[in-house]
Amino acid sequence: MRSVVRLTASATSALPRSLLLAICIIYASFGLFGRDPWKNEDAAGFGVMWTMANGTWHDWLLPNLVGKFITGDAPLSYWIGAIAIRALAPWVDASNASRVFTGLLFCAACAFVWYAAYLLGRRAEVQPYKYAFGGEPEPRDYGRTLADGALLILLGCFGLAERGHETTPQLAQFFCIAMLVYSLVRMIDKPLQGSLLWGVALGLITLTSSPVLVIALLVGTLAMTIIVREARTRWLLLAGLPVALVLSVAWPLAALAAFPDDAVWFLNQWLRGSVSAFSGPPGSVLRYALKNLPLFTWPAWPLAIWAWFSWAGLRRAPHIAIPSSIIAPLLVLVVLQSHSTNRLYMLLLPALAVLAAFALPTLKRGAINAFDWFAVLSFTILGSFVWLVWLAGLTGFPHPLARNLARLAPGFNPQFKILSFICAVAVTVCWIALVQWRIARHPKVLWRSVVLSSAGTTLMWVLLMTLWLPVVNYSRTYKDVAEQIASHLPDDYTCISPVRLGDAQIATFAYFGDMHFSFTDDCDVILRQDTQDYGEPSAMSDFVWKLVWEGRRVADRDERFRLYVRIDRPKAPVKRRNWHPKPG
Repeated sequence: MRSVVRLTASATSALPRSLLLAICIIYASFGLFGRDPWKNEDAAGFGVMWTMANGTWHDWLLPNLVGKFITGDAPLSYWIGAIAIRALAPWVDASNASRVFTGLLFCAACAFVWYAAYLLGRRAEVQPYKYAFGGEPEPRDYGRTLADGALLILLGCFGLAERGHETTPQLAQFFCIAMLVYSLVRMIDKPLQGSLLWGVALGLITLTSSPVLVIALLVGTLAMTIIVREARTRWLLLAGLPVALVLSVAWPLAALAAFPDDAVWFLNQWLRGSVSAFSGPPGSVLRYALKNLPLFTWPAWPLAIWAWFSWAGLRRAPHIAIPSSIIAPLLVLVVLQSHSTNRLYMLLLPALAVLAAFALPTLKRGAINAFDWFAVLSFTILGSFVWLVWLAGLTGFPHPLARNLARLAPGFNPQFKILSFICAVAVTVCWIALVQWRIARHPKVLWRSVVLSSAGTTLMWVLLMTLWLPVVNYSRTYKDVAEQIASHLPDDYTCISPVRLGDAQIATFAYFGDMHFSFTDDCDVILRQDTQDYGEPSAMSDFVWKLVWEGRRVADRDERFRLYVRIDRPKAPVKRRNWHPKPG
């Protein structure tokens, strides 16, 4: 088939490796450290890791949050965070240590995306049109340029910024999906190596998520082997599937051998929960996805759609079929979710970025300019707004912004931090220089249409995690509330019964307040969250509940916490009859 791409060698100038690596490290590292666990899922995930790091084998094999079983996901991501907490305990506090592997997994996922696009970009069917007198790019250079574009598209996705820096199972799943994409690509030219890596990726997905996700990806792989002529199904069955099975059953078998009674209940809840999580009516979930998914995956989704249509004659080729075999089942799961959430959106990004990279050689000049000007205008305006709000917090000018900041974060006292200021100035100067270079030079390289998007997303994230980090941390942490509650606890209390507390609140209160919660015992303290006045806890014949503290986070008007301590009723004295000896 005649090639749909016409390029010259000058269009495939690759980005300097040092620059690409620096962008990944900067993007991954900012926002990981120097902050507390944030509500909601970030703090809850950290709480399970912290419980493991300070617990026994029971806690490691059956993930729980200070005694409350967490059955939504398998334990691998929690193991990684707990290992980091233990390994770095002498030097780094648990909260920051748990996010070390977050950054490493993020960078590893970026590497898998880059190499998957690189291998696909070297294939013969995607090479540009060969001119009569030469001048077309070499396959290696063309592949590197497409790989650079795929990585820039991934980093440019809006939703990746916060989700990519949280201590949640979704980040480990994101890494495993990126490995799965690479393994399917590698399988085309090296069947045994790719199949083994596919088995490892699928097994790790089982150990980080749920059986339903694994089944969906298995169906996608089966469809890919039918569609792609170059796929080697034999090696997947002989080498990849056994590896996947061994890894998948390792944790359940170990848990059943060590703690059979608890493990049976836990695994049953894990299986049931994985099914019920994807059994809801698609109406409200579909509306939520239509509203939020396009923003979360921008700019990958329009480029992926363009690649699908521009390579219409080669949809059975690996560069279209392999990413599509992962995107399609994940989209089905997104629609079938029981609750409206963006937890699965992040898993779409590795395959979307690889597919979107193949839109770059076919984009028209008008589309390229539209992407560029959208990025320049939006990120320049947003970056200026971040600077203005930071300035308003420090100086009180502009006055409307200062008033709004005081209203949204009452009690917050801004402070000037020289290191954060230097980092923010540096990234802003780099953004201005990049925009000036792009507008003045008009480069012809393929990645020119997405470099501003990825740089703009990096700009915004670094600005938020330097200039705005104190106020964001102030508004999303429970540390102050935990310390207030701890100061009102009796010295000799036995345990605390949580009532209507979320996992993030339990984790943060236990970590910062050193509180002992119990979910089964009859405790002498009650900590309750109320969105309305539910009245006092019921008194009993031999004790009453005394309210000793009431409060909330200053940045949240909806939550209110009440702390009750059990007070024993004084017992009435036993009346004794005076004994008089009988007269003899």
